[in-house]
Amino acid sequence: MRNVIAVSLAILLALPAAAQAQRTSRASTEVTASEPGQRVDKLFAELKRATSERAAERISQRIWQEWLRSGSASVDLLMQWSQKAIDDKKYDVAMDLLDQVVTLSPTYAEGWNRRATLHFAMDNYSKSMADIARTLELEPRHFGALGGMATMLKNAGRSDAAIRAYERVLEVYPMMRSAQTELGKLADETAGEGI
Repeated sequence: MRNVIAVSLAILLALPAAAQAQRTSRASTEVTASEPGQRVDKLFAELKRATSERAAERISQRIWQEWLRSGSASVDLLMQWSQKAIDDKKYDVAMDLLDQVVTLSPTYAEGWNRRATLHFAMDNYSKSMADIARTLELEPRHFGALGGMATMLKNAGRSDAAIRAYERVLEVYPMMRSAQTELGKLADETAGEGI
């Protein structure tokens, strides 16, 4: 688990700032938003500018909708079936379906993220961290994956790493209340350790 956390943390910290800057600059220019990547870039630019928690939540839901579109009817159907299996607590069935998703579409970030979430629900933390790392390689702004990583790092007692992960969440989704709250708690805890 420690090695996977260390590798995942290294990936988190090494996510190219240049790629982030390029996405931000592309999003800030006028785009027709006809291409899925352009729509997501535009939504992330709006998310950074959101001035209320409710507005940010609406924008984040639109981002999730974009992320769920794989571009493949087969993968979309497998994702729907996996969600039904998860809802029915048939985790083994859901895992088989998600394994098919990442095999059929290895560049589909949400397939990896969904599988990471399922691994977490099944207490397979090292596998969850590995899938989060892959998600973040494909979509460094994936605030769901970043939040999941932060939670696992916090639970593993890696407060400094968790703080950095929550800071990354807030870089892309500044109005996320849960990340703000957790970051505040961790900052208070680590400040108290130095006394």
